[in-house]
Amino acid sequence: MNQDIAEELGTSKKTVSLWRRRFAASRVAGIEKDAPRPGRTPSIPARTVQRILDKTTQEKPTAATHWSTRTMAAAVGVSKDTVQRVWRPHGTTTLFAALEMSLGLLYGTCMKRHRHQEWIKFLKLLDDQTPAELDLHLILDNYATHKHPKVRQWLARHPRFKLHFIPTNSSWLNLVERWFRDLTQKRLRRGTFPSERALREAIVAYIDQHNQAPEPFVWSAKASDILAKVARAHAALHKTPSV
Repeated sequence: MNQDIAEELGTSKKTVSLWRRRFAASRVAGIEKDAPRPGRTPSIPARTVQRILDKTTQEKPTAATHWSTRTMAAAVGVSKDTVQRVWRPHGTTTLFAALEMSLGLLYGTCMKRHRHQEWIKFLKLLDDQTPAELDLHLILDNYATHKHPKVRQWLARHPRFKLHFIPTNSSWLNLVERWFRDLTQKRLRRGTFPSERALREAIVAYIDQHNQAPEPFVWSAKASDILAKVARAHAALHKTPSV
C-alpha cells in the first residue's frame, strides 16, 4: 500500500509511512502541519541556488530532454537532496507533450517526475484522446525511461503505438522541440512562478491557447542545406587540434 501511494505521488515510501502513522495516531490534527524538527536545516548558498535554477530553465542535459535530480546534482556538483530542496519552493514540474504533426495539435500534461510510471500514464492519455482505429507513430529520444521493461510490456499490449527513436544529440530532428522552444521563450523564461501549481497552470494555459488555433510546423531548410552544414561542421571538427 505505502509503495503504491509513494509511486502515485512521486515521493518515498518512508514519507508515506510517516504521515499515515501520524494520521492513525492523531487523525486530522496529526497531519495539519509538519512536526517540529530538531534543528534548522543549513541554508544553501545563493550562488548554488542560482546555478541550479539557470540550468533548469536555460539548459538541457546531454542526451536527454530534461534534468533529473541525479543529472543536475552531477552537473552542479552538489547532492541530490540539495537539488530537491532548491526545486521544491521554486516550482518545478515535468511536462509530457506530443505534437500531432499534420494539424499542430498539442497533447500535454504535467507530472511531478519523469519515470517509466509517468511515461506509461502519458501513453494512456494519448490512447484515450486519439481515434482508436489509428496507428500512433511516436518520435522520441533515447531516454532510458522510454525503453523500460514495463513500458515495453505495455506497448506489447497496445500494438498501435510505434516508437521511433532519434539518434543521440539530435533533438532538432523532433519537431516537438520547436514547440518547447516557443513555450520557453514566450511563456516560461520571463515568467515568475511562486509555486509548482502556478507553473503547471501557466503551461496548461499555454497549451490550451495553442490548440485554439493550431498550425503545423514546417521545415524551412532544405535537406541539402542541412547536410552541407553538417559536412562543414564535421570538417572543422577534424581540423581542430586535440589538447
